[in-house]
Amino acid sequence: MLKNLLRRGLPALALACLPVLSSAPVAHPHVLPPTAVVATAGAPGLRAPLPLFEAIDMIPVAPEHREGYKRDLYKHWNKGLAASDGCDTRKEVILAEAVVAPQITAGCKLTGGSWRSAYDALIVTDAARLDVDHFVPLAEVFDSERTPWTAARREAYANDQASPDTLIAVSAASNRSKSDKDPAEWLPSDGSYHCTYAATWVGTKLRWGLAADEAERQALLGIAEDCLATTVVYEPAEL
Repeated sequence: MLKNLLRRGLPALALACLPVLSSAPVAHPHVLPPTAVVATAGAPGLRAPLPLFEAIDMIPVAPEHREGYKRDLYKHWNKGLAASDGCDTRKEVILAEAVVAPQITAGCKLTGGSWRSAYDALIVTDAARLDVDHFVPLAEVFDSERTPWTAARREAYANDQASPDTLIAVSAASNRSKSDKDPAEWLPSDGSYHCTYAATWVGTKLRWGLAADEAERQALLGIAEDCLATTVVYEPAEL
């Protein structure tokens, strides 16, 4: 468990010793240059870096299927990596991605701190104004499951902290704008993040064995034309 917390950059000591949290800045795993490798370095099962075009070609193409989707098919949020600390997965992600760490009080209430919302480059200083977004939205995951997932796999995706890419803390406004849209329908307002956004989307789809429809694929290929130095690394999900 501690190993997984450290891989996301979460101050594990703070979670073990509430309410004290170090004020040292925590590196934001999603604020990356366009040439970034998207993944957790050194993780077991890690694939070699792939050019973005090549990674896109590895995603199976299939029509989407929304019929039967319900958000509660994907149980979230669960108790997180440290079940006894009172912080669920959502709060753990927020803590992991803090630029300036907040103070934690009983019940994992967060005060102070600051975050950089990668989608719109906003600095957020109130954790209540953050959403934790599923990088590939839950409805899109359902659309893209090649065979129906088990309840356990859906819960694992919805709370995935084994990769730093599945979940991201962003401004609530940018997350509501994105909703359940794929890259053919929505891109972050911060254009400098588009290469990293596409690489993270592709890496997450490959990690979880998800398909893409043709419009999504073409949108990703279009983005990749401006991201020739961008690479993708992913670790297949174990569950």
